[in-house]
Amino acid sequence: MLFLRLIRESFAFAMRAIVANKVRTFLSLLGITIGIFSVISVLTVFDSIEMKLRKNIEELGSNVLFVQKWPWAMGDANYAWWEYMKRPETSLNEMEEIQRRSNSSDAVAYIVGTNRNVKYNGVTFEGASVMGVSHDYEKVEIINLGSGRYFSVSESQGGSPVAVVGAKIITELMSDVDPIGRELIVFGRKVQIIGTFKREGDDNFGGSKDDQVMLPVNFARGFIDLNSDNIGSSIMVKGKKNISNEALRDELTGIMRSVRKVKPTAKDNFAINETSIITKGFDQIFGVVAIVGWIIGGFSLLVGGFGIANIMFVSVKERTAQIGIQKSLGARNAFILQQFLFEAVFLSMLGGLFGLLLIYIGTVLVTNFAGMEIVLSVKNIVLGLSVSAVIGLISGLFPAWSASRLDPVDAMRSTF
Repeated sequence: MLFLRLIRESFAFAMRAIVANKVRTFLSLLGITIGIFSVISVLTVFDSIEMKLRKNIEELGSNVLFVQKWPWAMGDANYAWWEYMKRPETSLNEMEEIQRRSNSSDAVAYIVGTNRNVKYNGVTFEGASVMGVSHDYEKVEIINLGSGRYFSVSESQGGSPVAVVGAKIITELMSDVDPIGRELIVFGRKVQIIGTFKREGDDNFGGSKDDQVMLPVNFARGFIDLNSDNIGSSIMVKGKKNISNEALRDELTGIMRSVRKVKPTAKDNFAINETSIITKGFDQIFGVVAIVGWIIGGFSLLVGGFGIANIMFVSVKERTAQIGIQKSLGARNAFILQQFLFEAVFLSMLGGLFGLLLIYIGTVLVTNFAGMEIVLSVKNIVLGLSVSAVIGLISGLFPAWSASRLDPVDAMRSTF
């Protein structure tokens, strides 16, 4: 009961201070508000980006390895591009050899892409991402179809002129017309639409299936030179459930060195990439940005802390006589100390709440009008309030201590 009474009285005193000195309180809490806004807004934006990034990576598959010409690297200063550019591109024959020899893989697919304009009834969609894929591509990567179907085995092997098309292309070229069975012009050839991708928006890698045209690679190879040195082809290998990425990597390394007849003492002339490289790279970037956010917000929190301390010193001065009366009636030093500490924490958390409210309004505006989903998580709300409470506790500690040490007789004589 004493604890609840303490909280009630502290809350009443804090509200009285806010009502009596609106401008002073507002300016004092502004630092806390700006500080919490600066820190939590940065964390919120990057948590949302990270959440979408990890969702994109999960679609690629954490147990999927990519056999490619170029190794993935996130800001590696020692990236030897002059060596990598001499490597050959991966080929359909190598994919078939991996399918035949691998005991650790569950599915293997080949993918190659280019950018081309596509047409429908004289209307052009510029810069579509045209992908040629082998049949097992749907077993390696998640394909979310909005309508229609994926390629049949006979269509993939026979190189039929069929396509699965992105939602953005369908919207711009066909409007409200049912696209299934219609024909696009790709590479100057008619291809029949047999399926469409669900609309997904841009991913964190700057691409999207919304502007993609997916074709059987045996059809696309008639227009894309698979022997070129710069086609950016990949062999995607999905491991079995009980196989680790390390074991799959070792097996693929042996198969590729054998297929390419690489000498025992020579370096690999291929790269085997996995999605963990991307996540580790982005974790480092997010970590640096979070530190910058804390530094920027820290200055505002420091100013806000001084503001809270100023309010509490003024409050102690204004209520000196009241403190004397309380102590003369038996109030202990600890009670006075806790009373002012609760008041300081409450005021600081109030400033933090305003900062969180501004962030929430910002997330709603960005999500609804900028097309990017930003979510203020419970974790960040708790973090914001916790930081506010700690700042209030630290800022109010000395004023509260000075109030608790007042002599009751001298305090009651105060005429302030």
